[in-house]
Amino acid sequence: MPQESSHAVRETAPHRVVVIVDENSNPFELGCATEIFGLRRPEIGHDLYDFRLCSPAPRTLMRDGFFTLTGVEDLEATRSADTLVVPNRPDVGTPRRPAVLDAVRRAHERGARLVGFCSGAFTLAEAGILDGRRATAHWQWADAFRARFPAVRFERDVLFVDDGDILTAAGSAAALDLGLHIVRRDHGAEIANSVSRRLVFAAHRDGGQQQFVERPLPDLPDESLAPLLAWAQEHLDSAVTVSGLAARAAVSPATLHRRFRAQLGTTPLAWLTGERIALACRLIERGESRFDVVARRTGLGTAANLRALMRRGTGLSPSAYRARFGPASG
Repeated sequence: MPQESSHAVRETAPHRVVVIVDENSNPFELGCATEIFGLRRPEIGHDLYDFRLCSPAPRTLMRDGFFTLTGVEDLEATRSADTLVVPNRPDVGTPRRPAVLDAVRRAHERGARLVGFCSGAFTLAEAGILDGRRATAHWQWADAFRARFPAVRFERDVLFVDDGDILTAAGSAAALDLGLHIVRRDHGAEIANSVSRRLVFAAHRDGGQQQFVERPLPDLPDESLAPLLAWAQEHLDSAVTVSGLAARAAVSPATLHRRFRAQLGTTPLAWLTGERIALACRLIERGESRFDVVARRTGLGTAANLRALMRRGTGLSPSAYRARFGPASG
């Protein structure tokens, strides 16, 4: 009965995501939001979100005049948003419309979650709600942002920042990273993985990774980390170490570290820990209630280590994660 009741609530009152589209908005980030929050999910069995687009004008000219958006709701739609995605635009020095800033402030005051992709952090800061808060944006605007909004704790070399009720992402594909992070936060790792498979996109890139890597595509095929990563993912329950990975790749630990930094923007240890936490989340979601077993099967060692690393990685203890995303949670 509790499962049926929870499912009924989900069907009648899903979490509502509203995206504000304003003049000169970027189509790419709009597409990311639509793909992650707006598409129907028959493979999951229910829709994850109630998705709406709105604009302050009946006709909205998108970035560089690529196309004109019409037929969406007006800003009144923001009043019912549980999550509000604010507009972004490449001409960051252009002031946002007062009506848009007012809508963002109202949403924040009533407790809605706010999301800024790419230059969306400028919208949030201009609305006056980022002072003293952590945020990020595309690296090319870091200096301009810091000069204009010195009270904001700007983080330059990260993919995204989760500051609780305000989340911001760096440029372009980082919008997908943040979107999947939000899905994971709302619905758990299994559903986030399902969405990422449909996107054909990496299921878990930590927000603390660098915005760009030194060499997106390796110069030599045999320097690709893909085979090593695939092997490691299959052996997380064993004592996989950074030195062991280096030995398997037939390189020194220092060389392996450089390749991880160049190709993934993170360290081997951080990647291993992230993969183990993600596996732990999946095991708990699938019904494994013995945390010592979860710790052992993920290579995290002890239940105490599992608790510490899960809390650091997800913001939840294993017990709280099970209560929220386990089979009995509906």
